[in-house]
Formats: sequence, structure tokens, C-alpha cells
Amino acid sequence: MWVRAMVTATVARARVVTGAVAVAAVVLAASGGPVGAAHAAAGSAWVRAEAWFAPPAAFIPSPAVTYDTALVPAASWIEVVQRGVEGGDTAVMLRVKGMKAGHAYGVHVHQKPCAANPEAAGGHYQHRVDPVQPSEDPAYVNPENEVWLDFTAGTDGSGKATARHGWGFRPGEAASVVLHDEPGGAGDRAACFTVPFAALPEAQESDGAWGV
Repeated sequence: MWVRAMVTATVARARVVTGAVAVAAVVLAASGGPVGAAHAAAGSAWVRAEAWFAPPAAFIPSPAVTYDTALVPAASWIEVVQRGVEGGDTAVMLRVKGMKAGHAYGVHVHQKPCAANPEAAGGHYQHRVDPVQPSEDPAYVNPENEVWLDFTAGTDGSGKATARHGWGFRPGEAASVVLHDEPGGAGDRAACFTVPFAALPEAQESDGAWGV
């Protein structure tokens, strides 16, 4: 079966170099070539990634992999946007289309990229890392310490969610979004989307609200 798949990711990273702020922006497509340009204010991060889900054995592979096509059909769609400010808040936004109407999904940011094996994405990204892995302690597995994007699909199969935190991702430790078959902190893995989340240097907790 031929399944169309495409991903577009826009990443803006900020890095302090001898007192000056350097900003780099990259736009990537499934072809691997640049398709445009991104802009970001100094000290900010912006990531936008979208794709159509495909089974692991699809002729054209996709960064969005479905393991349960009854809940996440092939050719259903996902978009993830991350926006952050250095030393401030981070927001992660999720939009989906084509899901099972009326179903409640659990969604979390995970540590590793997706693969054919659902377990390849590792565990949930945690701001405070549980010293006991795999993590099951509610003191660590909760929406404040992790990025939860649970949603219930509407009658048209669409859904959306937003999570905001006063901390940012550590470099290389957040790499995917996993859709589970039930809301909350657990559930079987129905699908996975590899996302190039950005990390800002010296991310610190903030009490301020950051609107998107």
C-alpha cells in the first residue's frame, strides 16, 4: 500500500556566544532539502513539524508512525508547534485530524525518536527525572513535570491541546510525541511522531505566564 507522507519542520535556536546572541533557523522537508526560511527573536525557540501517519512498513516512510490504525488511521495528520523564551516559559501545541471520532487519547513528549518498535521512543520527557526507571511514581509522572497533550477527538476526528511550562527541554532529551490509547500517564502506544524539539541554554523556571 502506498501512503503519502510529508514533514515540514521549522526550528529556531538561540545561543549565547561571548556575550552576543546568535540565532540559526532551518526548514526541512521529507526530501531533506531546504524549503524556506524561519525567523526568531534572539533568545527564543520556534519549532513547527507536521506529517501524515503511515504504518512502520509503508513504502514511503513517515516521521509519524501509526501502530494502531483503528485509533490513528494511515493518512491521518498531526502538527506540533513549540515556542519558548530563554529563561522563561515553553508552550507545546498539538493539532490532529483523522483520528477515531469521540476517542480520548493520552499524548506525551517522549525522550527518543520513533521507530517501527513502539518502545523505541523511550519514556516520557521529565523536567525532574525520576531516579527509578521506568518511571511510575505520580510525583514524577504528572502534567506539571511532563508535557501532556491529552485530547478527545471530535465528531470529525480532529483534536487539539496545549501545554505550558516554566521550563524548557534539555538538549537531546526530547525527540517525539507519542499518542496513547487512553488519557493519563500510561496506556498502550497507538502512534508516534518524531519532532526536532529545540532546547534553549540556561532554561530556568519562571512564574510568569507566556501567551501564544
